[in-house]
Amino acid sequence: MSKWGAVIILGLAQFVMVLDSTVMNVSISTVVKDLDTSVAAMQGAITFYTLTMAAMMLLGAKLGDIWGRRRAFVIGAIVYALGSLITGLAPNIVMLFLGWSVIEGLGAVLVIPAIAALVANNYQGRDRVTAYAIIGAISGGAVAAGPLIGGFVTTYFSWRYVFFGEVAIMVVVLLLCRRVTDSSVPQKIRVDVLSVLLSALGLVAVVFGMLQSKTWGWILPNHPPEIGGNPVEPLGLSLVPYFIVGGAALLWLFIVRQRYLVRTNRPPLVHVSMFSIAQLRAGLSVLAAQYAITAAIFFMIPVYLQMTLGLDALSTGLKIFPLSISLIVFSIVGTRLTAIWSPRRIVRLGQIILIGASLFLLSSVSLDLKSVPFAVGMFFAGAALGLLASQLGNVNMSAVTEEQTSEVGGLQGVFQNLGSSLGTALIGSVLIGSLASGFLGAVSSSDLPSTVKSQVSDSTQSGVEIVPVTTVTAIAEKAGVTSAQAAQVESLYGDSQVSALRLSFFVLTVIAIVSLLFSKNIPTQLVGGEGGGRSKRRRPETATT
Repeated sequence: MSKWGAVIILGLAQFVMVLDSTVMNVSISTVVKDLDTSVAAMQGAITFYTLTMAAMMLLGAKLGDIWGRRRAFVIGAIVYALGSLITGLAPNIVMLFLGWSVIEGLGAVLVIPAIAALVANNYQGRDRVTAYAIIGAISGGAVAAGPLIGGFVTTYFSWRYVFFGEVAIMVVVLLLCRRVTDSSVPQKIRVDVLSVLLSALGLVAVVFGMLQSKTWGWILPNHPPEIGGNPVEPLGLSLVPYFIVGGAALLWLFIVRQRYLVRTNRPPLVHVSMFSIAQLRAGLSVLAAQYAITAAIFFMIPVYLQMTLGLDALSTGLKIFPLSISLIVFSIVGTRLTAIWSPRRIVRLGQIILIGASLFLLSSVSLDLKSVPFAVGMFFAGAALGLLASQLGNVNMSAVTEEQTSEVGGLQGVFQNLGSSLGTALIGSVLIGSLASGFLGAVSSSDLPSTVKSQVSDSTQSGVEIVPVTTVTAIAEKAGVTSAQAAQVESLYGDSQVSALRLSFFVLTVIAIVSLLFSKNIPTQLVGGEGGGRSKRRRPETATT
């Protein structure tokens, strides 16, 4: 096999890891129907898939150091394939959650950091820069291909075959992985269990609180959980701020714990002083923002196309195709531009294009899809994400020594998946929460009879579900509303969906603007040239270890 054989094998695994985060989104309506569940439940499954990876990624990176990176890669691939098989066979949302959100996520936390470390182990100098660019391009291709693969397979076969296909790919990866060199020596270190618990519980609490904001309310209680018929609303507030603040406190304790372990000459889960490296801090921050925006787009666009416009999975994939093709093309363009432009210039160009794309998408939202602005917005969103994908992996890895690549690979996985979790949770909460308040407000201020208003209010006590606009009339008539009144309810619901989507796109635009602030310390010159990364940089905090 050629010298690029190793990166191709690792790229196959990377393709599957990233594919899973987008392939299901275009199948949301079909899975909701097949498993008799809801869009909110699917939002939870999508969020917790990436959250499992974010919460356990540091442990996965550390296990790679203990077991050896190729061995961790192999174990992770086996676990991931098992999770994919369970997901493909899932008879209900609980089994899908177990197979996809939990078991696949646990497999990925071993595979993803190992990929980053094994690339560094197999390539040096300019070849390493190229190898990381290839991995970035493959990631971009997976993001792009996910909607098309998911749409085609779901429409003509079943969404389950996507997961069976992942099992087949991981089997091929396992058969070929011996061709990937691993010269690292397994380390005899002890994993600090308290550090794992603090980081995992902290991340889960923050994201879960944000996820539940659509139901419980951000500050004031909306539909609080009940215990024995009594609402749980401490001090008259929603549980959401308690989860978010509590999670942040646990993450602060995690940082304190890491510093304590270093002071006492014990191995930390992660050397938090690496965050003092400006280049790494910038690269990880931009990476998190990029994946938050990507996850948000790939959640709300399919919801818009399927639940508002009534498109099937394949049609949804085709509508996303402009993003898919431009993402692949500009991942390659971004790699070529590294010969003449600095990473910061390429990254900031991508961020500025992303802001413009978000505004185009915002302008295109309507019940009669404005196809040209939508296609333009999707194309430029893909171009921006492709440029970012081509740079950030090498920016992060070139900030540290080769010995730290596994640790940074874990951090990349954390920020990537935390960004995805937060993006899905935040946009989903904004979308569903604003739909509920907008629809109930529109019904209340309409000229519908008071009996109909009360009926709508009673039927949405636990929140408003996202359903296709065309089905609302039948649902209303089934509840005993006249045809004319049902048609008016459908019109109000459709307008509320559009308003909720516009607000979601506005939030997306704000995230894209804020992400510009994170790119200040992206390098202004070519990184990772001859000799690899920053080989003379001292390992953070090792002076005391």
